[in-house]
Amino acid sequence: MSPQQLTGHFTFATWQEDSISPQEASPRLARATIVNAFTGGIEASATDCAYSLVYLTEKTGVFNGLQVFSGSLDGRTGGFVLEERGTFGADGTVHCTLEVVENSGTGELTGLRGTGGFVAVHGESTVPYTFEYRLGQEPLAAS
Repeated sequence: MSPQQLTGHFTFATWQEDSISPQEASPRLARATIVNAFTGGIEASATDCAYSLVYLTEKTGVFNGLQVFSGSLDGRTGGFVLEERGTFGADGTVHCTLEVVENSGTGELTGLRGTGGFVAVHGESTVPYTFEYRLGQEPLAAS
């Protein structure tokens, strides 16, 4: 069976960022907690997300984090966790890859595996995403 492919959008509901390193440090470490609302193939009215960010310059850097979902995926209800890794550039563009944390699927999403991503532009509150998934024991990558 081929992986299922989904698209949709998410909207930042809140973004709270705190510096861990001194503000003038370079590189500088920060953490952010975010609540997002997802629509489309993934439906979740309020996710919990936490990022660790490293600012390499004032406007460029890398981040990683985890986002916890409760809602539905392609009409199936349950929950899961995504691991997120990305970069942000001086042009205001954010590139992020997503991967389902192994064994994190619950309810009708038990056995979920998947990957996806998004490209966001700083200042835009709604971001398109793509996501490819499988349920059960079948490998995600085609053999």
